[in-house]
Amino acid sequence: MVQMLETAVESDADLRVTTVVPALDPAATKKIRSLLESLDLDMDDDIELFVTAHDGDELVACLGLAGSVLKCLGCSQGAQGYGVSALLMNRMNYEALDRGRTHLFAYTKPGNREIFESLGFYALAEVPGAAVLLENTPFGLASYLARLRRQRVPGRRIGGIVLNANPFTLGHRYLVETAASQVDALHVFVVSEDASLFGADARLRLVRAGVAELREPDRIKVHPGDRYVVSRATFPRYFIKGAAEREHAAAGLDLQLFRNHIAPTLGITDRFVGSEPLSPVTNAYNEEMAYWLEQAPSPKPAIGVHLIERLVHGGDVISASRVREAIAAGDFETIGRLVPAPTLDYIKQHYRTLRS
Repeated sequence: MVQMLETAVESDADLRVTTVVPALDPAATKKIRSLLESLDLDMDDDIELFVTAHDGDELVACLGLAGSVLKCLGCSQGAQGYGVSALLMNRMNYEALDRGRTHLFAYTKPGNREIFESLGFYALAEVPGAAVLLENTPFGLASYLARLRRQRVPGRRIGGIVLNANPFTLGHRYLVETAASQVDALHVFVVSEDASLFGADARLRLVRAGVAELREPDRIKVHPGDRYVVSRATFPRYFIKGAAEREHAAAGLDLQLFRNHIAPTLGITDRFVGSEPLSPVTNAYNEEMAYWLEQAPSPKPAIGVHLIERLVHGGDVISASRVREAIAAGDFETIGRLVPAPTLDYIKQHYRTLRS
């Protein structure tokens, strides 16, 4: 729960609501950081805008926006009960709309859940005592699940894999092929966040092209992860203090969505993941997967988690990071040994853009 400061506010009419862009106003940002720290909260570096409330010269509340995710809600105790959150949210809605963002998510502590629900948000997942994820429409997740439902296929064992594929490599293809050999059908989700060298649309196309080269490709369905699979909303960087707790909360939200909503929609019984010796963040996520999908209390059935050892070439695992390094070095010989033909063709066609 958030610890509240002892500050008195006569009414919300006394409050002055302003916006702060951290990159442009370090002094105001320092005050916001101090307020959050006093409430035992951290401030993420990716927040592009804050809406703040002042009682005179004193900062009493703040709310941040990163992409389409609201976070860093902090409010002093004396400002509670006077509609401060509604004032901040009204202003934030205007700012988000001005930036073309109408579908918003909120990542906050469970103690703030009722506040956001009173402002028109709907809970998607919660890690008790750590974090809750909400969105500002009752139709967002439901619409995504409806699209997935149209691609449900029959079978006793149905697998699932989540890939970033930045870009799609022979290692990814091996993972998909190995998983597909163990199930009746396989659903592959490609992360939709545009925060990689290869854009979301390109990564989705390359995964589909790579899968099409496999035996029995009709048993493999490739989906965009949209905002509900490893996105800035479901896997945010703003968590409670403490690295272990942050990783636990982040993985918990994302994997609860998968177990409680996505997997039942498609009948997924098993989740496959490649071993991860190179990325600490991905490795931590993989370690959390067994708990949240197999062991954590849930109204939905457990999902078996299966680790597949990474494919090795030249003594090193095949990884997307090796491909990106080879692109930067202009080493097409190495690239050709690490990626399937569709990925190699794409890199050759877009090489100048990828190097810039």
